[in-house]
Amino acid sequence: MMRCMTSAIAGLRAHQLAMDVIGNNISNVDTPSFKSGSTAFRDTMYQEVTAGSGGTASGAGMNPSEIGYGAAATGVVLNTTKGGENATGINSDVYIDGEGYLIIGNSARDTSGTYLKDSFTNYKYTRIGALSFDSKGYLTDGTGNYVCGQQNTVAGQATVTLSPSAATNGTYNAPDGSTVPPPVAIHYDPSLGSLSNTSIASDGTITATQAGKTITIGKIGLASFTNASGLQQMGNGFYAAPASGNTGTTQYSVPSPTGAGKLITGALEASNVDLASEFSNMIMYERGYQANTKIISVSDEMYQTLVNMK
Repeated sequence: MMRCMTSAIAGLRAHQLAMDVIGNNISNVDTPSFKSGSTAFRDTMYQEVTAGSGGTASGAGMNPSEIGYGAAATGVVLNTTKGGENATGINSDVYIDGEGYLIIGNSARDTSGTYLKDSFTNYKYTRIGALSFDSKGYLTDGTGNYVCGQQNTVAGQATVTLSPSAATNGTYNAPDGSTVPPPVAIHYDPSLGSLSNTSIASDGTITATQAGKTITIGKIGLASFTNASGLQQMGNGFYAAPASGNTGTTQYSVPSPTGAGKLITGALEASNVDLASEFSNMIMYERGYQANTKIISVSDEMYQTLVNMK
């Protein structure tokens, strides 16, 4: 087979994958906190026709002659820049003004099937801050998952004693997770009365009025990563940071302007898809795909000419 046809087939595959990424980006242009992807292209293997050689006393040097075998889409790069701020007017919605992620507990169960809300086996992460309390008093993400952070240790009282305890820099879990307990589910005791005037401060502190007095329920936690682009996308706005992955160190902290970011209430994060860029890339990828199909057509004509030589 002609090398040009092999290269064109490789180019078709690469541009098809790039168009798949574009399609996913445009499909999620209105998805809250969606992070767009971009396709990384690389050239592939080469066949050496003539080896290079250095100059000698009897002759000049010669550069190598090599013929390539097309392009490949070697990866999809996640664009982790934050999206715009979409005001909702709902005081339980939070926008993360920074690079942090909300910590969502993937809860374990004990032998009786009861959730272990203070002993999560692992976490997943999201930037969709549509929060609410369920009927049991637990802060959730609206899809049946627990939102984690620091919990008030004295339920129903106007106290700021929180567990895990916060260090002076706002960090409450060391990078290796060994020095203090990990983030826990945030909740209040609904048996003491319903909540009113619930508010979330920029540092994640949740306060409300219950039974006529102001209580501090807890603090929402945030997670930040050495390499956020290494997060594994799970769908539904969730990300995972597997131990064998490339996210690097995971740092849990309370929201802070100098840390993972502060919280802005009454808003959600918009998708960071740039439609102008997506459409211009779509045109380039479509033309690239078209050009590769032309190479295949020309190669076929050359084969036909060769067959008709007899």
